[in-house]
Amino acid sequence: MEYIQYLIIIIVLVIVAFAILKSKNKNFKLEANKLVEYLGGSDNIIEYAYTKSRLTVKVKNVNLVNKESIQKLGAQGIVEVDNQLKIILGDDARQLTRYIDELK
Repeated sequence: MEYIQYLIIIIVLVIVAFAILKSKNKNFKLEANKLVEYLGGSDNIIEYAYTKSRLTVKVKNVNLVNKESIQKLGAQGIVEVDNQLKIILGDDARQLTRYIDELK
């Protein structure tokens, strides 16, 4: 009887662990689509590159960029110089850049 209780507890913990992992798993394609949209669309992006944790984007019109939404998407910071944005995305920068390549 005692073993059955332990087995049930273990099964419940495994289910909870899977639920937590699934909720933390990011959908990078969806995020890349939103990021391109928040950058003013693919026509507004002139060039982009990533370095470690930063995505550097040169845009045609900075006024089309929705910086607030980019930060809500998970950016830790945005630095704007002329028509260039440096977006600090952490470890996600490289992965998001790959999906942006597919969208362009």
